[in-house]
Amino acid sequence: MTKNPAFWLRCESKDFERRAALTPSTAKNLIELGFDIFVERDEQRIFKDSEYEACGCTLVPHGSWASAPLSIPIIGLKDLPVSSEPLQHTHIYFGHCYKNQTGWDSLLRRFHNGGGTLYDLEFLEDAQTRRRVAAFGFHAGFAGAAIGALAYASQQKDEVLGKLKPYDNEEKMIEDVKSALLGGSGQNMKVLVIGALGRCGRGAISLFKKIGVDEANIIEWDMAETAKGGPFQEILDVDIFVNCIYLQEKIPPFLTKTFIETAGEGRRLKVVVDVSCDTTNPFNPLPIYSVNTTFTKPTAPIDISSALSPLHVVSIDHTPSFLPREASEQFSQSLLPLLEQFPERGFVNTWVEAERLFKEKVVKALAIS
Repeated sequence: MTKNPAFWLRCESKDFERRAALTPSTAKNLIELGFDIFVERDEQRIFKDSEYEACGCTLVPHGSWASAPLSIPIIGLKDLPVSSEPLQHTHIYFGHCYKNQTGWDSLLRRFHNGGGTLYDLEFLEDAQTRRRVAAFGFHAGFAGAAIGALAYASQQKDEVLGKLKPYDNEEKMIEDVKSALLGGSGQNMKVLVIGALGRCGRGAISLFKKIGVDEANIIEWDMAETAKGGPFQEILDVDIFVNCIYLQEKIPPFLTKTFIETAGEGRRLKVVVDVSCDTTNPFNPLPIYSVNTTFTKPTAPIDISSALSPLHVVSIDHTPSFLPREASEQFSQSLLPLLEQFPERGFVNTWVEAERLFKEKVVKALAIS
């Protein structure tokens, strides 16, 4: 199909996932460097097929990546369609299978059985700083906080937040969040963000400031504040709590159902936004819920005594899709320099380490099968 270096942008199978790992602008950059870019047709994606075609990409049928030449890496963002079929290609995406998440070993065995390779986007790290090369963290926190504010606004009216529609731009989203709140802003809200020093936490804090929450009412916590171990009364003393931590090991829970019920009506907390979404992680620091929410049903009630005021959780695991165009552009531009180096990946530390980690995790998966 091609003798040039290439990437195959697959469509996303997850409902309401409108982001893209490659945008028309980053695809154009790669094409100018001699890459061939194949793009699966996709009506759900925020970028139109015609935008890719206009910059020189080759459009291919929706969901056709499995029949792509094995020499072409498949790039995407979220989960592959559920299957037991062996994976033969090189894949670049968020595999969510390196931290013992549900089904992690089955996925890695599919790669082993097919001879394919996973370069997990979550673990592409700069060799010097050890920070992720590209992340949706800021927009995850920003959009997650916005959805939390909308859920809180619905509670103010004794309603439950309904189906969400992604926004084409930040300005309109901010306008709608503010207008949904009583008084037209977040001035009377009090919020707490854990993981405040990271990309995700900074995004949540930015959103709260833009909707008018007083800075004195934005409580910013990070590892120093949580070192004493939870559960934390301070979480119960705010209207919205946003969890933005990057979970790497077992820690004491931030909240438990027993802790919430013991507080009784002394609880101010109305909405928990779990941007981290470690729902299936055995070390989840928020063992107060067990299901992810969706854009169709963005909140779920916490199962506590019916005698207490409602408490809802937002646990959408792809909140940046609330602002898909802006989030995709920022992410893809950050990833671009590394993609340019992919043909020489055997000599690029970030790619070498990502492949080493993949092989290490495959060995672990096979050991328990």
